[in-house]
Amino acid sequence: MKKNIALAMLGIFFTSHVMAVDTNAPALYLDLNQPVDVRVADLISRLTLEEKATLLNHVGPTVVRFNIRSDQWNQCLNGVQWDKPTTLFPICLAMSATWDTNLVHETASVLSDEARAIYNGWHLDPNAPGQHKGLIYRAPVINIERNPYWGRNHESWGEDPFLTGRMAVSYVEGLQGDDPHYLKIAATLKHYAVNNVETDRQKLNAVVSERMLHEYWFPHFRDAIVEGRAQSIMASYNAINGMPNNMNHWLLTDVLKNDWGFQGFVVSDLGGVRTMVQGHEANKMTYEDAVAQSVMAGCDFSDKEFMDNIPAAVRDGKLGEARLDDALTRVLRVRFRLGDFDPFAAVPYSRISPDVINSDANRAVALKVSQESIVLMKNENNFLPLDKTKLKNIAVIGPLADRIIMNNYNGKAGKTVTALQGIQEYVGANVQVTHTLGGLVGGDTTGRWKAESAEAAADPVAELAKAVDLARKADVAIVFVGSTAAVEQEARDRKTLGLTGTQEELVEAVFAANPKTIVVEMSAGPLTVPWIATNVPALLQAWWPGEEGGHAIAGVLFGDVNPAGRLPHTVYASEAQVPPVDEYDITKGFTYMYVNGTPLFPFGHGLSYTTFKYGNLKLSLDKITTGDVVNVSFDVKNTGSRAGDDVPQLYVHQEKSSVKVPLEMLRGFQRITLQPGESKTVTFTLPAAKLAIWEETTHGFVVQPGRFDLMVGASSVDIRLNGQVEVVAD
Repeated sequence: MKKNIALAMLGIFFTSHVMAVDTNAPALYLDLNQPVDVRVADLISRLTLEEKATLLNHVGPTVVRFNIRSDQWNQCLNGVQWDKPTTLFPICLAMSATWDTNLVHETASVLSDEARAIYNGWHLDPNAPGQHKGLIYRAPVINIERNPYWGRNHESWGEDPFLTGRMAVSYVEGLQGDDPHYLKIAATLKHYAVNNVETDRQKLNAVVSERMLHEYWFPHFRDAIVEGRAQSIMASYNAINGMPNNMNHWLLTDVLKNDWGFQGFVVSDLGGVRTMVQGHEANKMTYEDAVAQSVMAGCDFSDKEFMDNIPAAVRDGKLGEARLDDALTRVLRVRFRLGDFDPFAAVPYSRISPDVINSDANRAVALKVSQESIVLMKNENNFLPLDKTKLKNIAVIGPLADRIIMNNYNGKAGKTVTALQGIQEYVGANVQVTHTLGGLVGGDTTGRWKAESAEAAADPVAELAKAVDLARKADVAIVFVGSTAAVEQEARDRKTLGLTGTQEELVEAVFAANPKTIVVEMSAGPLTVPWIATNVPALLQAWWPGEEGGHAIAGVLFGDVNPAGRLPHTVYASEAQVPPVDEYDITKGFTYMYVNGTPLFPFGHGLSYTTFKYGNLKLSLDKITTGDVVNVSFDVKNTGSRAGDDVPQLYVHQEKSSVKVPLEMLRGFQRITLQPGESKTVTFTLPAAKLAIWEETTHGFVVQPGRFDLMVGASSVDIRLNGQVEVVAD
């Protein structure tokens, strides 16, 4: 019976442009007992053409007749944007460096709790000061880190589609919640697709092969759609093979909606229509045509241009109203599932209290993420951890030692702990901690990117002299270097993979003054620093670590925390090792899968204060057909004297293929905790489908018969166990 009602209502919705509707009929859209699609169809049947267009403007005015307010959308990448402090987590690249999907899910749950709490606060008090935004959030950014120069790598999850896909699913599910009927908030995947260059991004054309699209640029988006059930996805500014993504029917409809079964809505990036008129098409297209072609291609939601031009596009026959109603159905379906049309108390997430915002419990999660994300890159002769009982003077040096780095898409920071503060708090009054800036980050420090006041006022010659003096007098020197928004940020690609400003000179001078020097990198993208990697005894990657970063860094330096972060990207040995930025075929030398030569630090790399032994590899099958699954199990034992986490990783390689295939591909990972002497059995499930390559002649994934190497290790180069499985013809 319900199915028949739904079909009947959908019939009304698809013919509403030619049939008169009795607006005095019972308002099914307000009936909580009706299926969502029936409610959506009923509401659409009551709307005028102009009202429909208004509802497809993401920041449009209220539709007064039905009192439907624009959602207004918001951001929550590593902290909810608000006009008051919210919990500030490490950047997403740092979250990925935890290789801990459960922790990423927990983090996203905290973000969505705070987002709902803000929404609940102004619903309970309509006169509450500050922003009154809705529940559609523009996160996560899951563009792949193919380009190490990309200015937005801090928003991403690394260079590997499998790792990014696992992280994306966990993050999306944490944001959207687990209620069968209601969404906690709606996640928006950004930026679909082949988007990782900022220079000329609003008119850039990415030339990509069909195989590379399906093997490298799409899999993580598919995972987040099919498994994570993300409710929204953003079309990126760029074009693919000459077609702007905002009006690319193949991308937005054929692949996304038809092949992947996407039920949510596509939103343009801000100014997406304008970029077609003024960028890609260089004033050869009218706004009405750009809007019509965007909607017909599969873009469902956009800026003011949709509201202003959709009615004329329909009347002029450029945009079919059935497609318009489909777009509106997709947008409204999400809003109904958010509870926008239901009594406030009927939505279970309405009970989340504003008291959770930036609470002690949430700060504890931020601390845990920061701790788990720190990568011990080098630790010569067990230089770390430090023993504070044997130290009298510590020199904390560097332009990032006493600074919290923010990105564009987090909230206001409340109480923050810098590395300097964390170290001072940890060692207490019995150890002298001295500090100076020492060097400058540099970068483009004009306009929006003005240098921090301390750096702007610094004399680099005098600062370097201070740093050398402090280092010479200290028992140990800890140098904090890296990048800021002046170096890598939205609209700003990096100019170099090395350290900017006077930072490299600073490290060399401090090390010359005191060989007991530790370097802590606080950056997003990889830093190509061969001199530091060769000479300095201990090197940590601490990312932009959020509000609790100082406590986390101190905990790792002094051994209260055993580091187990793993690199989610390759650190190239030199810039000459990296192919040109406009080369989108990763087989030419991008990522750990195809890198030419030996990297400075490999994908998956990370050391520990303890040691682990791998053994007893077992395969459930040594021959499989294309529909089979092989279980790969092995034992990991903590053979050291400290408790610690390890991250065993499974890689595969096809021995013979009709095309160039990766040196290895990640196909499994798990973060585990082991006490000294403890062993655990780890099992990875490997479907044969995960061995497939894209075949351009048949336009589909194919598992070619043959032998595949299965490699288990602690990184992409530190392989501890080897096995083989043979794929035989069905």
